[in-house]
Amino acid sequence: MADVMVMKEIEDTALRLGVDLSTLDLDSIRLPPGETCGIVSDDEEVYQEDNLEFESGFGNIIVVDNLPVVPREKFEKLEGVVRKIYSQIGVIKEDGLWMPVDPETDKTLGYCFIEYNTPQEAELAKEKTHGYKLDRAHIFCVSMFDDFDKFMKVPNEWAPPETKPYAPGENLQHWLTDAKARDQFVIRAGSDTEVLWNDARHLKPDPVYKRAFWTESFVQWSPLGTYLATVHRQGAAVWGGSSSFNRLMRYAHPQVKLIDFSPGEKYLVTYSSHEPSNPRDANRVVINIFDVRTGKVMRDFKGSADDFAVGGAGGVTGVSWPVFKWSGGKDDKYFARMGKNVLSVYETETFSLVDKKSLKVENIMDFCWSPTDPIIALFVPEMGGGNQPARNSQ
Repeated sequence: MADVMVMKEIEDTALRLGVDLSTLDLDSIRLPPGETCGIVSDDEEVYQEDNLEFESGFGNIIVVDNLPVVPREKFEKLEGVVRKIYSQIGVIKEDGLWMPVDPETDKTLGYCFIEYNTPQEAELAKEKTHGYKLDRAHIFCVSMFDDFDKFMKVPNEWAPPETKPYAPGENLQHWLTDAKARDQFVIRAGSDTEVLWNDARHLKPDPVYKRAFWTESFVQWSPLGTYLATVHRQGAAVWGGSSSFNRLMRYAHPQVKLIDFSPGEKYLVTYSSHEPSNPRDANRVVINIFDVRTGKVMRDFKGSADDFAVGGAGGVTGVSWPVFKWSGGKDDKYFARMGKNVLSVYETETFSLVDKKSLKVENIMDFCWSPTDPIIALFVPEMGGGNQPARNSQ
């Protein structure tokens, strides 16, 4: 009803001004090239000042290499086999499978391009079929189409990296030396984010740093207060310093929704969820674990939302968050996650499963680490009307 009233007001105003609404073509109206009208994107300043390379727009295309080289009469059969394999993973676009042919020999060139509806399906296809053995002589080598642009920029001759002079950074824990022993806190109001001292003696906050459009989503302190993390469309970033809050590192993870630090602040966990092209499929979840200082991805976890829906205190799209619990202390040596009747414990030296296997624990409901030692306590509830009592074990 409100929409009808608003439309009636628009029509009355147009009639009064002598404007024929039927002749308007709003879709044809565009800003002049390079003109922003002073509107700053929430993460534009963060991600453009370093001349970052963004995706070329072909993220939903994969290249499958090491296919059989066949003559024209067997072309259709080979295409049918490839389509049957890759259509199980996602929806291939119409005319989305292209197999180049050598015009001189009239045979295929041994590779093909496959275009999916979404980049997430393309990523999954790469994960699932890279190294797939079609037969003894043909093992698939699958790459993202976007990767070829990076490969082409690799120089033919090796050159030693440029040595940069050492520049000492700020003391990231300088706030601990405050003469008044105050703590800092952060607030967000509209597009502004502000860091302030909590000055209890004067009953008012003391400003430290303020910035507009610092994040489009939320900010989060690291456990020890060393970093302030911001979340953006293209990923996350951490900031620090005594008062300047310079950006220290960025972490590329498109559409990131949640973040979590390890207790010792060595690692940053990021989470995103992507809707599948088929409504009947579960949301596609991507979790990355970054080294905070270097920005390197140490391990990633991908799957459906159901794979990450066990344990944790809450989350989004059915995923419990945080997915991982870290061992006690500041060494960040182990982390673990709970599944259905299973507990998976990983170590951060290689980011692989401890003893290369998960622990089977029937009806496990929760677990926790010792605050100081790498010891896990498990909880299994009462079952069978009391015939199987609840138990805790280590």
